[in-house]
Amino acid sequence: MTYRQQDIPLDIEALYTRHADMVYRVCFSFLKNKADTEDSVHDIFMRCMRAAPAFENEAHEKGWLVVTAANLCRSRLRHWWQKTAPLDEAALTGSEGMPPHDDMLDAILALPDRYKVSLYLHYYEGWPAGEIAALLRRPASTVRNHLSEARRLLKERLLKDGYE
Repeated sequence: MTYRQQDIPLDIEALYTRHADMVYRVCFSFLKNKADTEDSVHDIFMRCMRAAPAFENEAHEKGWLVVTAANLCRSRLRHWWQKTAPLDEAALTGSEGMPPHDDMLDAILALPDRYKVSLYLHYYEGWPAGEIAALLRRPASTVRNHLSEARRLLKERLLKDGYE
């Protein structure tokens, strides 16, 4: 039996209440501005409404949203508009209204995309590397290597910035 039977309508309001903050954080880690992040969160929940997936459990639900968020954000970053937006406009759409970033969050946001999702799921959501690997359809050793490399890069960045 699945977490939600296919013939029972998806309670999008409850899904949004449970996971909107997490989806927002994942999107912001890629897009780094409030406007694009809010648009992406909206689009992700619209995709969920259209697809109406039958989730096996809450972890599957969360995983679907994280992978969908990461894929959508990567697509947005490859879009022609992102490559042609003037720098002045990019500065205006920055992270105003966002809570202040600490140095660790800034360092995490500066990491290459391939490390962000694994790092977020492991350290912020508490997922083991094996589950992340299954979700991202990568070998567990790749996820462990990404986590290790991300820790090394974070350490280098923070040491360079004067932290011990």
